[in-house]
Amino acid sequence: EGSGHPIWVSQIPVPWSPEMLKGKRVIVTGASTGIGEEMAYHLARMGSHILITARTESKLQKVVERCRELGAASAQYISGTMEDMAFAEHVVKEAQTSLGGLDMLILNHVGTSYFGYFDGDVGHVRKLLEINFLSYVAMTVSALPMLKESEGSIVVVSSMAGKVGFPFTVPYSATKFALDGFFSSLRQEFHIQNINVSITLCILGFIDTDRALRAAADVLLVPPAPRAECALEILKGGALRRRELYYRYGSTRLPLLLRDCAAELLDRLVRSRYRLDRIGTGQRRHPPAPPDRR
Repeated sequence: EGSGHPIWVSQIPVPWSPEMLKGKRVIVTGASTGIGEEMAYHLARMGSHILITARTESKLQKVVERCRELGAASAQYISGTMEDMAFAEHVVKEAQTSLGGLDMLILNHVGTSYFGYFDGDVGHVRKLLEINFLSYVAMTVSALPMLKESEGSIVVVSSMAGKVGFPFTVPYSATKFALDGFFSSLRQEFHIQNINVSITLCILGFIDTDRALRAAADVLLVPPAPRAECALEILKGGALRRRELYYRYGSTRLPLLLRDCAAELLDRLVRSRYRLDRIGTGQRRHPPAPPDRR
């Protein structure tokens, strides 16, 4: 006492409980299929108030119906494209109107890209940046007043391709690196300004979503992880206000330990994941299409 030095108090980790999300007001983007859909179902079982969004209204209707059956405190949807920044902001305003506030913003949507060698299409990179990155920024800016009030959480679904350079996904990887730069920097500013809004960056590997399986199942040598389990781990990470979440840990976090001490070895390990004989020069396995959801 009186030494003038700060006293550091160790924090005991808070155990996870589904009760953490009971009654919470949550936006989930990209929730018509895949990981987003599974997150909506988990939140429904936990008794959350859910607002989901994606492009395809018919799919959203079915997800909302299922959420209500599973016990959601409330469930509703709004359909539209994240190419439109006005729509991204409108989703957040809808949460203010219909939910009366917001406790958690889960940013999960992604635009359609191709799997193959980069073909030099700058327009595609620009379009993908708008969907995968700028709409995330727009929604965060719009949601921040509500999240400050609730001392809530932002959950950003990203990828190993946003931490390490991966071949055959150059435009996609660029957008995921942008997410890391923006949200990691924003987290620093929140700490400096004493803003009690957590940011959880989710670093995912190969997950068994329909989209990922169509694009890469016969090219990747690693097996996919289950999307329902992945979705639950994302929600746990957000509720526990973790800085970063890695899923699965062994195939994502552990390889990253090589970045600083053995970068070339890591590059070789990344390349060894692919059946290169199944990827032709200049081949687009899945050409860009209108933005769909994860």
